[in-house]
Amino acid sequence: MMEFQHSQASHCESGVMSTMLRHHGLPISEPMAFGLSSAMSFAYLPIVKINGLPLVSYRMPPKFIIKGLQKPLGLKMRFETFRNPAAGTRRLDELLAAGEVVGMQTSVFWLPYMPEDLRFHFNAHNVLAFGRDTASGDYQLSDPVFETPVSCPGEALQKARFAKGVLAPKGLLYYATGKPSQPDWAIVIPQAIKKTTRIMLDAPLPIIGVRGIRRLANAVERLAGQNDPARAKMFIGQVVRMQEEIGTGGGGFRFIYASFLQEAADLLGRPRLNELADALVEIGDEWREFALSAARMIRDREPLVPAKLADQLRLIADHEQAFFRDLRRAA
Repeated sequence: MMEFQHSQASHCESGVMSTMLRHHGLPISEPMAFGLSSAMSFAYLPIVKINGLPLVSYRMPPKFIIKGLQKPLGLKMRFETFRNPAAGTRRLDELLAAGEVVGMQTSVFWLPYMPEDLRFHFNAHNVLAFGRDTASGDYQLSDPVFETPVSCPGEALQKARFAKGVLAPKGLLYYATGKPSQPDWAIVIPQAIKKTTRIMLDAPLPIIGVRGIRRLANAVERLAGQNDPARAKMFIGQVVRMQEEIGTGGGGFRFIYASFLQEAADLLGRPRLNELADALVEIGDEWREFALSAARMIRDREPLVPAKLADQLRLIADHEQAFFRDLRRAA
């Protein structure tokens, strides 16, 4: 097996899987890992609370990328969770001693190498463990957020792996139990694209996909009638935080998927996918413009006008609906 090589990425789960696949002999970019797992989506989940406010997600749930790559790549993965933190630590040590590269789900808050302004209670941050320093006992981690590998004390890592709350990781470990195979791109890429278009256009629940964006727009617009500017700012701030700080957010995921479409265009010889990639980059820019407008309102640099933000979201929904319909035809 090749010597472990760290790689910085845009998003933790797709970055971890790209690095893991490369370690096991199949060089796949982060955008290809993201697109091939059909991970891009949108969801507005008012019944799921993060810090007391509704969850807004711009991708499929945690572990979706990891599990979604198994079938197209013939990849066998093992997942393990633990009730007892000490047992979870012992198992991690066993796997590292055996030479495994181990993926883990962690809480950002308990990772001491994270800058303080990024350490908040979010329990679905993925990292890779590839060794342990025999002198200090610190774990050697490949965190896709960072340019170089990092070290983490054992006590802190155990807290991060067994944090409580929404999306509690329960000590989750995952690792490959077999080598991935070279896929037939002409089969797996169109299948992955069609699955993404179904998620965005055909989800039965009105809180998923394009309909979910419109549902969020309605919720933002209703903030104007609540006569509670502070609460409205908290709600809007949550949307922006989920978009720009947790993972890569709305715009970032669209940019990653656009890169996937560019790779797919080359692999399949379909120039139309390059054109669609350009269209998706423009939609990603619209998400960033929405975040900028929202941030200015929250900081009182512009008047708080929820209807304006709602209109921006509805325009994005219209553009995403047209985009995914075109993508479906191209696939």
